[in-house]
Amino acid sequence: MEFDLVVIGSGPGGYVSAIRASQLGMKVAIVEKDALGGICLNWGCIPTKALLKSGELYEKMSHLDAFGLSAKDVSFDFAAVIARSRKVSAQLNAGVTFLMKKHKIEVILGTARLEKSVPAPKVVVALAGGGSRTLQAKNVLVATGARARTLPDIGLVPDGERIWSYREALTPKACPATVLVIGSGAIGIEFASFYRALGADVTVIEAMGRILPAEDEEVSAAAQKAFEGRGLKFRIAASVKGLTKTKTGISLALDLGGKAETLTADVAIMAVGIVGNTENMGLEALGVKVEKTHIIVNDHGATGVPGLYAIGDVAGPPWLAHKASHEGTHCVEHLAGQGGAALKAPIPGCTYSDPQIASVGMTEVQAKAKGLKVRVGRFPFKGNGKAIASGETDGFIKTLFDAETGALVGAHLIGAEVTEMVQGFALAMTLEATEAEIHATVFPHPTMSEAMHESALDAFDRVLHM
Repeated sequence: MEFDLVVIGSGPGGYVSAIRASQLGMKVAIVEKDALGGICLNWGCIPTKALLKSGELYEKMSHLDAFGLSAKDVSFDFAAVIARSRKVSAQLNAGVTFLMKKHKIEVILGTARLEKSVPAPKVVVALAGGGSRTLQAKNVLVATGARARTLPDIGLVPDGERIWSYREALTPKACPATVLVIGSGAIGIEFASFYRALGADVTVIEAMGRILPAEDEEVSAAAQKAFEGRGLKFRIAASVKGLTKTKTGISLALDLGGKAETLTADVAIMAVGIVGNTENMGLEALGVKVEKTHIIVNDHGATGVPGLYAIGDVAGPPWLAHKASHEGTHCVEHLAGQGGAALKAPIPGCTYSDPQIASVGMTEVQAKAKGLKVRVGRFPFKGNGKAIASGETDGFIKTLFDAETGALVGAHLIGAEVTEMVQGFALAMTLEATEAEIHATVFPHPTMSEAMHESALDAFDRVLHM
């Protein structure tokens, strides 16, 4: 047998799986058709955060007087902003390349197709440099990720010029003056936040009745208010009827509950979801079950076809890099005969807008729908000393506890750097902590994380600083 494991796709799910397999003594190959690191590192999570940081700094420069500071002639070099984000991705791509060499993982550049074989499907690779190579392994792990959803019937197809997916939105030649963002999930809101920070007139269109519909309702409402305070505009419960290109930009036809409206802009950014990369891999011939572009797997990532596994975005929501890495680690440890971490561990979600948004576990509506009696705690950053000193008093932390057991079942955060705090709640949920353990935890002062403690105290009528 040539390999113990062949991984198809080198995103955060694929390359982490390959590293863990190597650590466990397996001989591993990884097949990648584009760039090591996948979409997240090259065209998603990482470069968008670089852009958002540039936008955040530029926007804050206009409020220096609040800190007793001043600066003249503040401006930005858009090409340099874009170049920095690409440099960050290139640096991390080189890092993944190094890790593959360090762990003696063979990297094969090309496009993979699966064919029937035992003990696992064989992987036939159309090599990027020409020719082909057939790989045989004890197990094969599909980590091919996903791509932006398009809706050609209404004109939502990127053209590289006026209609953008996340790829085009990351590398434009100039900053547009007006932008329409279609979709208010994390991807749409992050791009809206970035372009607004650089001064663009941005309108976000959302089909659901509120923005960030996956988040807790209170957070969603607070986020919209904060974004509107920054000048973002919204069309909620708006159905897109058609997108057409004009001589100067784009025209978007909307239906807002029976009322027609047409919006125009320089560009439109599509953020209407993603679809799994399952095509042209031979999955159907193998008998792999695929529903709505996602591979159906069990609690260990097994597809039902002997020796074939799938993890990450291609295996369904939540479509998050850290979820893919976690699933990959679990799957590989299971293959090695180890218990491994629980596949269904709490997965935090983060939106890196201004303000940031983070959550883990159930929303209040979801908890009550499951029949739970919940105790709800809230603490605003305006009551936190570090937040006041930092000029970051917008936002709050909301916690949900099972009233009968005291278990933490959900946490929802909005404010500065809350994406750096949510892992504390994720850890508490993973450890099955109750309010007693959180109440007994010492939070350092002064930190914004103290609001986490106060929120948990508030749920049990023990809040100290409000």
